[in-house]
Amino acid sequence: QLVESGGGLVQVGGSLGLSCQASRNVFSGSRMGWYRQAPGKQREVVASITWHHDTSYADAVKGRFTISRDNAKNTVFLQMNSLKTEDTGVYYCNTVPLLRPAWGQGTQVTVSS
Repeated sequence: QLVESGGGLVQVGGSLGLSCQASRNVFSGSRMGWYRQAPGKQREVVASITWHHDTSYADAVKGRFTISRDNAKNTVFLQMNSLKTEDTGVYYCNTVPLLRPAWGQGTQVTVSS
């Protein structure tokens, strides 16, 4: 029901764009978010967006990441600029708050120095 894509290896200061295709029953009307799980750390929300496109960001990514969504295509995006080594992790999308403990496979983002 959640399929993330777009991760990869990038150098510090680079950019990546992530996409998440969700099933309609998960996506429709929901606040959607991007979660990041860094090595050895708990999964955390880095950005979220309401059905009406109101956005919220964690302080660590504010000004560098942009979340957006296409409600007609059940898709949420995350544009990541000025990447830092601490942005490394597996990125997942899901509802915010979490409504179901069901996750996609995630997409790995590795930022190298």
